[in-house]
Parts: sequence; structure tokens; C-alpha cells
Amino acid sequence: MSEKKDVHVVPNAEGGWDAKREDAERASKHFDKKADAVEYGKDLARKDKVEFVPHGKDGKIQNPNSYGNDPNPPKDKKK
Repeated sequence: MSEKKDVHVVPNAEGGWDAKREDAERASKHFDKKADAVEYGKDLARKDKVEFVPHGKDGKIQNPNSYGNDPNPPKDKKK
């Protein structure tokens, strides 16, 4: 079984937002509003236990979240 790829929410050049897998040519799903794309992307990342990576209109990463094997887990463990 192939490893699932991280989920990104990125601006679409023609308007709106796309939720897509890392390195994918096509979007998994297109949305008019970023909030809808983020909700869908988070659900997909949780289900597949991968990283969720939202981007801003400028393409920069904003507040990624890991729902699986976090490559950089926090050092301070909550007790």
C-alpha cells in the first residue's frame, strides 16, 4: 500500500481555494471559500493521519497541523 501524502489548501489561480495532496497535479476538491477548503482538508488529514498544511493567498504556509506521525513533535509534553 502506498503512503498517503500530506493535504494542502492552496489558492487557485482562477479564484477560490483547492484542497490537494502533496505533489498532486489536480485538486482533490475546489471551494469558493477558504474556510470550507480548510474544513475539508483537516477532515481528510485526520482520516488519513497525515500533515495538514494551509497556505495564504501569497502561497506561504500558515499554521500547519499534524494528525499522524509528526516529523517535529513538541518537546514539552503536557502532563
